[in-house]
Amino acid sequence: MSLDPGLRDRILQSVSDGFDEQIAFTQQLVRMPSLRGHEHPIQDFLFRTLRDRGYAMDRFVMDRAAIEAHPGGSKFSDQHSDAPIVVGIHRPNAEAGRSLILQSHLDVVPEGLHDMWSDPPFSARIEGDWMFGRGAADMKAGAAANIYALDALRRIGLQPAATVYVQSVVEEESTGNGALQTFLQGYTADAVLIPEPEDEMLVRANIGVLWFQLQVRGVPVHVREMGEGANAIDGATRLIAVLREIEADWNAEKGKHPHFEEEDHPINLNIGKIEGGDWASSVPSWCNIDCRVSIYPGRSAEDAGREICERIATFAQQDKFLSNNPPKIVFNGFFAEGYVLEPGSDAEAVLGRAHEAAIGAPLKSFMTAGYLDTRVYALYNRIPALCYGPVSRNIHGIDECVSLSSVRRITQAMALFIAEWCGIEPVPE
Repeated sequence: MSLDPGLRDRILQSVSDGFDEQIAFTQQLVRMPSLRGHEHPIQDFLFRTLRDRGYAMDRFVMDRAAIEAHPGGSKFSDQHSDAPIVVGIHRPNAEAGRSLILQSHLDVVPEGLHDMWSDPPFSARIEGDWMFGRGAADMKAGAAANIYALDALRRIGLQPAATVYVQSVVEEESTGNGALQTFLQGYTADAVLIPEPEDEMLVRANIGVLWFQLQVRGVPVHVREMGEGANAIDGATRLIAVLREIEADWNAEKGKHPHFEEEDHPINLNIGKIEGGDWASSVPSWCNIDCRVSIYPGRSAEDAGREICERIATFAQQDKFLSNNPPKIVFNGFFAEGYVLEPGSDAEAVLGRAHEAAIGAPLKSFMTAGYLDTRVYALYNRIPALCYGPVSRNIHGIDECVSLSSVRRITQAMALFIAEWCGIEPVPE
């Protein structure tokens, strides 16, 4: 049932009343450089933040054996984070409504060259409507919104009449194993909402992602003796061409996949990192290329990975250098399937009403070509998995920033969604 208009207006106003504090809290998060493997301080900070609000607390590490045994588990590497997952649990006086997971991730991608940024990448500088900084949009503004949407209800003496799990995970930018661990730990609910920066829209379909490293090895010689095709870096560049052919073939199949037919280029291969060789005057004997490629929902990572390996091997057998130095492929991160959010759930209807009340327009949905943790809940919990969040610019790029007015609107929509989905009850004295 829709919220009473008077209550709706009180909730909207309560979010606005607490928004200056929410902005300051978001800045605190952005100023903590929570790069992969270095998320311990920020997760401890989130633990204290939730504990101080009176939530029941849980903190646990990832179980590598359990993750590797699960079909949704991604690949571990030496760089895999060992930071804990944090969960704050709101328990109502009486379980009268529908339960909810509010999830965010606090790991961020590397910031790149600092001299390319207008300000230091962890400055959390505000200019006009925009807060700048690595992770400001992806997704520390969303992490703060999870907390402050609940705070807005408390400010007017209300709380959810159902269990709410506020989950803060890591490894979202590398494997998705943090979210999977919450599922393996036993956390589930009637719905999940993850406020990633999605331009005030709901994600309808989401690609899967594979990470892999292409390793080429050869025999080092002096450049005066190098022969055609004896250079590991040259050999690796020829393999990149094979990967581009795979990318083109997969994009040509877009018409077979609902929600992807009208996209210009739904499948993206990124050559994200390359290193090789030891000396400018020595023919390089090694080259490693780190790659990321997307796959359509419904296709397993195992199947896509097998095709990549087979096509690389077929090309190598016909190459003068590579046939004697077979390349190796190591899957070293994301190994995740995509998902489609089927329309028609009650959770989506409730979010649609909340969105329209806060933003003044019908809720739109779209396909996004990046990894999202909502895949865990859509594929394995099998609950309505809503990914919906604020307007942003340059996520993963230089001068990443998030629109503060959009964050306020999104937080208002989230507070309204929580109130209707979970129901409300008075905060105990």
